[in-house]
Amino acid sequence: MRILVLGFTGYLGGHVVEHLRALPGVRVLGGGRSPDAELDIDLATTRTDRLAKTLASAAPDAVINCAGSTDGDPVTFAEVNSRGPAVLCAALREAAPSARLVQLGSAAEYGPGTPDTRVTESAATRPVTAYGATKLAGTVTVATSGLDAVVLRVGNPVGPGAPPTGLPGRIAGLLCAAGLDPDAVVRLGDLSAYRDFVDVRDVARAAVLATTAPGPLPPVLNIGGGHAVPVRELVRALARTAGFRGRIEEKGGGSARSGGVSWQCSDITAAGDALGWRPSYTLDDSLSALWAAATTADAPSPRPEGDRTP
Repeated sequence: MRILVLGFTGYLGGHVVEHLRALPGVRVLGGGRSPDAELDIDLATTRTDRLAKTLASAAPDAVINCAGSTDGDPVTFAEVNSRGPAVLCAALREAAPSARLVQLGSAAEYGPGTPDTRVTESAATRPVTAYGATKLAGTVTVATSGLDAVVLRVGNPVGPGAPPTGLPGRIAGLLCAAGLDPDAVVRLGDLSAYRDFVDVRDVARAAVLATTAPGPLPPVLNIGGGHAVPVRELVRALARTAGFRGRIEEKGGGSARSGGVSWQCSDITAAGDALGWRPSYTLDDSLSALWAAATTADAPSPRPEGDRTP
């Protein structure tokens, strides 16, 4: 089985590739702008006809699109998160119409959640940021493409290799810098929100299951931890894991990517029914692995979500 992974050098893509390479009889093809890519593909700029030629020569049985932008301006979000899936779907219809497409979406597509309520795939989508809106546009394109396709709406990934553009990776970096100094102060924005954290390795396993599952799948599946965790609790737990002895201060608002969303929690029942998938790592497992990777001197620095820089 030939599986093309787009954004294979990114945080999610790197873990997906690692899981795929453990499967017998699978040939993994890396696509992106990296010098290590077997296929030179930039979904933000490529033309449909050029991509179709590349896909025809690669002849993939499945494509996993991990490419995306989580940190940038609205133009970058639109180019990568919206245009990218549209070009990919058009090229697949022309060059590899029977290939399965697994698109990594985002729980940010739902927008503000209702406290104490898990959101299902049929819930209304009301994104409040450019990131969420452009990820939703990509999801709509994939879901209505007519291809054998599924979108995995991923919660807040956490675990080894978390990039500094996301909260867990940023906190890990700050704690590394603070060390064991009892007078150290880590200053953060508002931590009162609730988020659905899911281990990046569980996300990768879900992507692999979605790629190899027989028969058609639902157009959208939630992939999350299934629990709303106070962000403040995650920060404190990571600080304990790090042995941090200083002080954490909260001041200001939250991140631009998730601003205005105080509660986020996904119902993951459908993923269990369709894929036999459930999270296998606890949040403590994820934070321990994140800290271990962050304190390894030669640990790689993954890109946020895709392959946006050479």
